[in-house]
Amino acid sequence: QVTAKTAFLFILPQYNVSVPTADGELVQYHYGLKDLVTILFYIFIAIILHAVVQEYALDKINRRLHLSKVKHSKFNESGQLVAFHLTSVIWCLYVVVTEGYISNPRSLWENYPHVYLPFQVKFFYLCQLAYWLHALPELYFQKVRKEEIPRQLRCIALYLVHIAGAYLLNLTRLGLILLLLQYLAEFFFHMARLVYFTDENNEKLFNVWAVVFVVTRLFTLTLYILVIGFGLPRVENQALDPERGNFFSFLFNNILFRMSVLLLVCLFQASVMWRFIHFQLRRWREYWNEQSSRKRAAAGAKQQTKPLKRDSGYHENGVVKAENGTSPRTKKLKSP
Repeated sequence: QVTAKTAFLFILPQYNVSVPTADGELVQYHYGLKDLVTILFYIFIAIILHAVVQEYALDKINRRLHLSKVKHSKFNESGQLVAFHLTSVIWCLYVVVTEGYISNPRSLWENYPHVYLPFQVKFFYLCQLAYWLHALPELYFQKVRKEEIPRQLRCIALYLVHIAGAYLLNLTRLGLILLLLQYLAEFFFHMARLVYFTDENNEKLFNVWAVVFVVTRLFTLTLYILVIGFGLPRVENQALDPERGNFFSFLFNNILFRMSVLLLVCLFQASVMWRFIHFQLRRWREYWNEQSSRKRAAAGAKQQTKPLKRDSGYHENGVVKAENGTSPRTKKLKSP
């Protein structure tokens, strides 16, 4: 029994509480320091799954493609993220549908703070934190190039800050919807990269990703405005109460603070869209330059293979002679 209790500490979420409902009692969870032990266990699980995907899927494909070192590293990165994002999108979609967060948008801010979480919501957040924390030692295990490390560290830090922030500030419902939108766009991007590495002439999935990216950005901005601008200011309990998990809803009652937050969100989304537009313009420019160079090369090859017209006969002292020695000119017949 002692070992079983210790094992449950690593495997299952802790801090379960029985919450009375109209139908009886419902077991829900809140967070605490013991969550770090559970996250540590799932970090090791994520490292094992990472190695399985790498060895049994990505390495076998890499042997067939014979990619360069740079493309090999990017292919491995995108392959791992495709598996993770696809799993997360399906799991997150299942959670938000079964919990009714999509069918009832008001639930994103009603009864804030959302201190008590269903089992699947808490377990999802713990696994997400474990995955992005496992990505730090994977930078060493995968022997990532030094030039790529700052970019990947930036990406990992952003995900950890956003996921941990939503988890600790009791904004888990909003965080689930935002993660679903973000992971959906990222899945199409890394899938497009995998297809491009296998066939460099196939860039159709990049166009699909571009549409999905713009749509998800618009939904993300709309959600921020809906929750921060209209939802949280209407919460009944506007007092600062850290013990109950109410950290900053009282701040959103101040219109100046609310407008400042919305302005920062809009500026951040605008910067993301600017980088996206810059990336698309550079890609289209490279595409058209490649197409024009191919056309010039094809035109030059056609001119070289075009047969040259040669005069029948040969030259003698600058005069063209026929093969039988006669002049090619037709002689005029004299009238008798």
